[in-house]
Amino acid sequence: MAARTRRSGGSGGSLGSERVVVALGGNAIVPAGRTGTADEQTASIAAAMAGLAGVIAGGVRQVVLTHGNGPQVGNLLLKNELARDVVPPVPLDWCVAQTQATIGFTLANALGDELAGHGAPRTVVPLVSRVLVAADDPAFSAPTKPVGPRITDEAEVERRRRTGQTFAATAAGWRRTVPSPTPLASLELEVIRDLLDGGAVVVANGGGGVPTVRGDDGRLRGVEAVIDKDLAGALLATELGADRFVILTDVRGVAVGYGTPEERWLGEVPVAELRALAASGAFGVGSMGPKVEAACRFVEAGGDSAVIASLDEVGPALEGRVGTRVVGDRP
Repeated sequence: MAARTRRSGGSGGSLGSERVVVALGGNAIVPAGRTGTADEQTASIAAAMAGLAGVIAGGVRQVVLTHGNGPQVGNLLLKNELARDVVPPVPLDWCVAQTQATIGFTLANALGDELAGHGAPRTVVPLVSRVLVAADDPAFSAPTKPVGPRITDEAEVERRRRTGQTFAATAAGWRRTVPSPTPLASLELEVIRDLLDGGAVVVANGGGGVPTVRGDDGRLRGVEAVIDKDLAGALLATELGADRFVILTDVRGVAVGYGTPEERWLGEVPVAELRALAASGAFGVGSMGPKVEAACRFVEAGGDSAVIASLDEVGPALEGRVGTRVVGDRP
């Protein structure tokens, strides 16, 4: 993880002097059971921003938002295939950039309106932002990140494999898999810092950021990959010296034995204890595994606390009063 500058703060209480990075899960934009029309996404974002605005208006000094974009990127990839004989398909890094822009301006509109309604207007700035990854990251030779819809037609899968795409079998068909390299640096970091110092709320590193490598000639270029948005959020929070990193999702926190009679929800937990649980296989490799990893990385890099909580409890989550609160190891 990147080096960080230690800031004041703690595992709970007032947010008035803090810098906070908030990662919105995909459920904030396309809730389960929705088709994801533009109107539905706009309404979902507005509902999420209503809760967040109240907390910011209450005195949070500096806030950065990041967000998921899985359904939106999946839709663009599907459009690529359906329209491949009519218009040229666009690469995956372009899909990430396009969804950053669409989601970012919608977040900015909704949050800006809500803050004005609270009598606490703030400028909300969405950034199309790049994240540096290593050109020789092992993920490029072992694509494992599922993207796009499931495909049930084996002939279609074979046709697309011949174009260089990779797929993994699931119980309900096949899904395309792409590399998910480790995020190394947020390339818009200095701009984000300047905007925060100027009083803006910033939307950055959406969908994990546009994956970017630096060639031997020193030039930057996008690559076909998807960076995990929670890991990219933890990186940005560390680079900014944030006091708290908050991951908002569709469950109330992290559970051991989730969905079983032994289910146990974790409240405040030292990072070493959470690491031990993860190593024992307590969390799946799906949505919760990366969230746990991101929270641990932030705290291990010097952050005061990381919180994994429900989007419905955004206020108490940002204050560290609900959800799973990951803290430094106790003396």
